[in-house]
Amino acid sequence: MDKAAPVEEGASYDVKIEDIAREGDGIARVEGFVIFVPNAKVGDEVSIKVTKVMRKFAFGEIAE
Repeated sequence: MDKAAPVEEGASYDVKIEDIAREGDGIARVEGFVIFVPNAKVGDEVSIKVTKVMRKFAFGEIAE
């Protein structure tokens, strides 16, 4: 049984970009849960807004 994602669609989180995905998106983690963040670089500490939550990962965007 899958546990629920630790992030919620529409919610904001302060994260650090830890890695870059093959497609070039930044990768952040909340409680180990992967969030892909476009236009982010490794080392960036940003506030993101989660735009879509999937079973194993989520997508977010840098909050303005």
